[in-house]
Amino acid sequence: MAGLGIWMGFVSLCLLSVSVSGLLQRLEHPVKADGSLSLMVIGDWGRKGTYNQSQVATQMGRVAAKLNIDFVISTGDNFYDDGLTGIDDPAFEISFSKIYTAKSLQKQWYSVLGNHDYRGDVEAQLNPILQKIDPRWICQRSFIVDTEIAEFFFIDSTPFVDKYFLKPKDHKYDWRGVLPREKYLSKLLKDLEIALKDSTAKWKIVVGHHPVRSIGHHGDTKELIRQLLPILEENNVDMYINGHDHCLEHISSRSSDECCCSQIQFLTSGGGSKAWKGDMDKDKKDGIKFYYDGQGFMSVELEETNAKVVYFDIYGKVLHVVNLPKGLGTSVSAI
Repeated sequence: MAGLGIWMGFVSLCLLSVSVSGLLQRLEHPVKADGSLSLMVIGDWGRKGTYNQSQVATQMGRVAAKLNIDFVISTGDNFYDDGLTGIDDPAFEISFSKIYTAKSLQKQWYSVLGNHDYRGDVEAQLNPILQKIDPRWICQRSFIVDTEIAEFFFIDSTPFVDKYFLKPKDHKYDWRGVLPREKYLSKLLKDLEIALKDSTAKWKIVVGHHPVRSIGHHGDTKELIRQLLPILEENNVDMYINGHDHCLEHISSRSSDECCCSQIQFLTSGGGSKAWKGDMDKDKKDGIKFYYDGQGFMSVELEETNAKVVYFDIYGKVLHVVNLPKGLGTSVSAI
């Protein structure tokens, strides 16, 4: 863990230097010696080991060891049901540190907030003091991870969704740092657009909690389709990775704009624990390449000219493989 501690010191300096500019915070993460990158993606997981969270974590560790991963992405809903109660909430260790114990998973975890996280003390999850408990943990509202071969743009998707503000039911959301909402979202979209336009990375990958497109329980997020999707298409984003729907899913979508040749892969990895909703929208078939209404996780391997995405179930079985030759279209194989 000593190496991870040194890395955390570097990360802290990055956060301090970039936050002053007002743009998206940027972190740098090194690639492998051959210039490639490999990582795991898990979402909707923090249930203190229940609902098969521990079993999914075990298989993640095995796959991560084989790939010698560089880091892990969490797509949000990190702690159920209502986020953390504070920086001293034992759920942080019970649901995170004591679950993902494999040596191969002792890498940086880059996390976004989900709607369930907003039901607790949001500032607790964002507080750097958690890194003293577990130095793997980095959670910010919106930020960039620059890996030379790829840039990952993490966005705070929960504040986009109208129902959390208009029809919160019995839930209470911690909107500190978000209100006034319109100003917050406008700035986020502007900063993201600037960052995407300025990016010269081989691969542009955007990560959020809510899906843009999905045939799962929650379905498409209309607010993201209206406000975010045009920016993704205009800037030739390769992948949009999300959780929220407790499933594994791949949708390939070509822009309807005749002036835009963008083809985005919508990749859902939200099977970190509780799943099996059983209510997929069978009428939405456009672009659907794969859907699994169960628990599991995803791996991503990036090279200069090719990306490989693999979906695994709770037993470590390969369910679906996506091969993306850069600039040559998409080849999908399902197993």
